[in-house]
Amino acid sequence: MEISLKDKIVLVTGASGGIGAATAKLMANAGAIVAVHYNKNKPAAERVLDKLKGSNHAIIQADLSNPNEIQHLLDQLMKKFNRLDVLVNNAGYYEEIDFLEMSFDDWQKAWYRTININLTGTVNLSFLVSQIMHRQDGGKIINITSRGAFRGEPTAPAYGAAKAAMNSFGQSFAKALGKDNIYVYTIAPGFVDTEMLADAIKEGRGESLKSQSPLNRFAQPQEIARIAIFLASEGTENMTGCIIDSNGASYLRT
Repeated sequence: MEISLKDKIVLVTGASGGIGAATAKLMANAGAIVAVHYNKNKPAAERVLDKLKGSNHAIIQADLSNPNEIQHLLDQLMKKFNRLDVLVNNAGYYEEIDFLEMSFDDWQKAWYRTININLTGTVNLSFLVSQIMHRQDGGKIINITSRGAFRGEPTAPAYGAAKAAMNSFGQSFAKALGKDNIYVYTIAPGFVDTEMLADAIKEGRGESLKSQSPLNRFAQPQEIARIAIFLASEGTENMTGCIIDSNGASYLRT
């Protein structure tokens, strides 16, 4: 099946690497005009931008934990494109902690670092984007969460909590916005071969993590990106509110 997103305006957050970069590239390959968002790694985002097929793509910086920067990001995007057809909420932050050994002050800092990016920033962006999509009579929002939303994250509880909240938020938005032709989807990956796994692999935990899946491997970013581009295409509107697992059968829900 060939997917065409010709001339669709797509914003991918956290697109300087990993799933975000792979999604930006596939969206561009399908004819979309892509806004590549990054927070700190401008050189990596520029490399992604340079590799995108087609023209008129953009690169936009914003700290999504800052509501003012989110507003500025969308002001820039609308000034350049005057519409937004697809938002892919991919930007995320992962931090492992030993909460039985840390101070309450350190716990607070770690919790809010994670929640402000993975949850608050994402819902703030989605809120503003939903207003844009309402004015233009429709659009699609695709959230990237995690299997950790279901199985728990004992060394990263804020991450698991934020992703679980995003699952619920996505379904709430799907119910609220379907009448406005705004469709909301969620993809919940397991371990994906990105920089987020780098420390675990360096510490020698790679093989153990792979073995959680009967496939005995990590997902590749392109595998998650293919799901995102499918959801962005025409004909998936009735899937609004869905949560799609992509974890190599490492965690199964019923």
